[in-house]
Amino acid sequence: MPIQQAKSLPALYDDVKGYDLVLVPDAPLASALSRQLDRPHLGTFATTPRRLAAGRREQVEERTAFLELLHKTDLSWKQAAYLGEEIIHCWEYTAQPDGILEYDQFDNAAVEQAVEHVRHLDTTSRYLTDHEIDETTDLAVIGYPQLTELERSILPSDYDTVDRFTDGKFDQPPFSLFDTSADIINAILSTIDEQTADEVAIVLDAGSEFSPLIESALDAADIPFYGGPGFLDEPDHRAFLQLLRIAFRGNDVRVSDVQPVLQHVGREVDTDHEEKRLHRLDAPEGDWLIDWCNSVEAGDLTFETALEEYEALLDDTELRAFHEELETLGLASQTVTEARVDDLAFYLQSYEVPIDRENEGVLLADAKSATHVDRPLVFYIGLDDDWTRTPPRRPWVDRETEFDRHLRQFQLLLQNGASQYYLIRDTVGGSPVTPCLYFEELLEESYSRFADLSTERYITQESPSEKPFEAESRPVSATELTTISQSSLSTYVNSPRDYFFDRIVDSPDKDYFREGNLFHEFAEFYVHHPDAVSAEDIDDLAELMVAEMEPFVRDIDERVHRTRYRAGLQNIISFLDRHAPDSDQLAINSRRREENAFAEHFDRAVGADISEQWFDNEDLGAKGKIDLVASSHRLVDYKSGSKKSATQVVKNSSIDDISDTPNFQAILYLAHQRTKHPNEQLEFVFVHFLENLDDIVQGSANLDDTLTTVQYYPIPYVEYIASEETYEQLRDEGSNDCQKTLSKSSYEDYAAVFEDSDFPATRDRDELIESEFGRVFTSKMKDVVGDYKYVENGCKQAMRDLMRIRNRNYFEDELDAFEEFIRERLQELNARRAGEGRFPIADLVDEPNYRRVNHRDLLLEDGR
Repeated sequence: MPIQQAKSLPALYDDVKGYDLVLVPDAPLASALSRQLDRPHLGTFATTPRRLAAGRREQVEERTAFLELLHKTDLSWKQAAYLGEEIIHCWEYTAQPDGILEYDQFDNAAVEQAVEHVRHLDTTSRYLTDHEIDETTDLAVIGYPQLTELERSILPSDYDTVDRFTDGKFDQPPFSLFDTSADIINAILSTIDEQTADEVAIVLDAGSEFSPLIESALDAADIPFYGGPGFLDEPDHRAFLQLLRIAFRGNDVRVSDVQPVLQHVGREVDTDHEEKRLHRLDAPEGDWLIDWCNSVEAGDLTFETALEEYEALLDDTELRAFHEELETLGLASQTVTEARVDDLAFYLQSYEVPIDRENEGVLLADAKSATHVDRPLVFYIGLDDDWTRTPPRRPWVDRETEFDRHLRQFQLLLQNGASQYYLIRDTVGGSPVTPCLYFEELLEESYSRFADLSTERYITQESPSEKPFEAESRPVSATELTTISQSSLSTYVNSPRDYFFDRIVDSPDKDYFREGNLFHEFAEFYVHHPDAVSAEDIDDLAELMVAEMEPFVRDIDERVHRTRYRAGLQNIISFLDRHAPDSDQLAINSRRREENAFAEHFDRAVGADISEQWFDNEDLGAKGKIDLVASSHRLVDYKSGSKKSATQVVKNSSIDDISDTPNFQAILYLAHQRTKHPNEQLEFVFVHFLENLDDIVQGSANLDDTLTTVQYYPIPYVEYIASEETYEQLRDEGSNDCQKTLSKSSYEDYAAVFEDSDFPATRDRDELIESEFGRVFTSKMKDVVGDYKYVENGCKQAMRDLMRIRNRNYFEDELDAFEEFIRERLQELNARRAGEGRFPIADLVDEPNYRRVNHRDLLLEDGR
């Protein structure tokens, strides 16, 4: 069935202008018809059955019934709400105040008592039940199928009905397709100003994301509107309810969870503390909230006094409406408890508390309740499956009839105004948007998404006049960066834009950062004072770490963390005992600026010598902090994360084939160290001090399981593997067939292969074996040793070992290339900082590893 053409307002008026009284299903249509009157008329012309019976605007009857049952019965808040709503709803559909008692599940004494309370209340349902229209009234009824049984019960025996539809078909406008919600909002705002606001209506699902977006956008643009936010949507009201709930969230609530309330009252805590537990916060800005929670938990506050204290936080703002609502509910003098706060929250979320509104400006209409919108220009936003109204599953409701009623309302709703605009999105988060179910009944074409229907893609254009800050912009010279850290380089390679946001967006302290810093502080202390720590001290030091981590760690997790801390401390001690640096390098007479919890605990100083060594190498373009310079040729870094093998370390630092987990720490630090010791073989040791936690608990730990060592050789790779040293290593330590083959040849035979063919630029062993070099190597060994199967296999084993050497170590040519890579990135980064181009989401990789980005919500796709 197509969308039926609705009669225009003038056409409807022509159909009914001769009647004494006109009844319609909804109040906006009644008001619009009454404004069409072109002759004197005594009394009411067009109205709804409810307004006619009650002589007033419709009230929220469910709320009235709830309050009556709450105060006059022993029902709980939720029971009172449930029964009140069911009684009113059944009354609406059966026209009988006690109609609900005819259904077995409701035929009991509690419901009967509730019915007796509700049926005598001052509600429009009661007025409708008692009202009768005089039989002599010349009556017309518009939209009779939309009326409920209770509304129909007041009709006399003789009246005329007027259909709201014609026999024609509605010429539906095309759907305007947008990429994002923001584009839809911007398109609407570009057509509205304060002078034209009264001519515009916006129809949307009140529970959708569009509702707060359009309200805040109109508010920011100083465009008046009404029909939007309710009592609980008021920021002061919502924040007070959240403040009450905070007191009952326990000791593990995080600052980030309560930051919206803190910001609302102007007492926000610094971003650094957001990951910490509120009740263990080491920042004085949060003391008042902790005191508030303690007062509530101790039962020192009533709802009235709590609201007064909250008002004082808002610079003595008076929330008179909230005070009145607390009195209405009987909560004002009650002590604040968790159960009562839950009841208050349930009430505010269940009922729309009446508030005074100024009916001017843009009209915001709810797609699930409105039918007639009396504005010339109407925007319809979304039109998705959330617009579908689900018929209630109640025994007195015929679901098929209810669906038909909703379908008729939907058809009428789509045709309001002289101009209609349907603004929709085809996809959200990569998933297609399902159009409203009613289109399936109305449109003559099949579809599964909006793109299957008649659509026009709409691209928002931004004119120069819409850039208010452009005229004030002034060129600013960016400070040129001369060095970059390994972590910043890794972030930049993964996503330049994520790196950019790292520079301008504050991030909170993380528990793993603080925990890692504590282990580093202990390692720094133990390097200087191994004699100060005995085996008996481990438990005390673990307790010290627990105390330091208290703002982050839940009480229930303390035992687990204590075990982790003991294991980590034991591993660090074992490593430093085995690999103690030269004591002559230590300087312990001067205290460093940085705090060290363990130095303070033992009241001893640590020096700025070989541990926690900062470097800023402008010639290289790199900076960083080395955990331990164990010797001129050995650097050490402590890691709390999972162990990586030497192969993984080298792979993650590759600049030829960028890893999806880039990490340049080892190669960057070795590049710096070789500038100080250019012709020495160097090594980088990772100590993964939590890797063998299970083994420590079981008493079978091996320190070697925590170590990963990567070597640097001050010689190009091919020159290294062509050396006699590598030949002897393969001959003496290689696999069986490799040893057997090379032992029957000479180094000269081995070296000749490198002279006769070029070694390929690959890190893949199969590619090496199948390359020209691989064929020459195998052929040469067969000529020298013999054409045996073990010779061919021995050559393959030798080449696999050559690849292992390449993939587990660094060589001179690799560090040379990496240094050039740093220079290129710095040049590129400085150009972007100077405004010569945007920081792209991805550059050196096809797509960032989004698991490793810090600001995923800020990385907008599609070139934005």
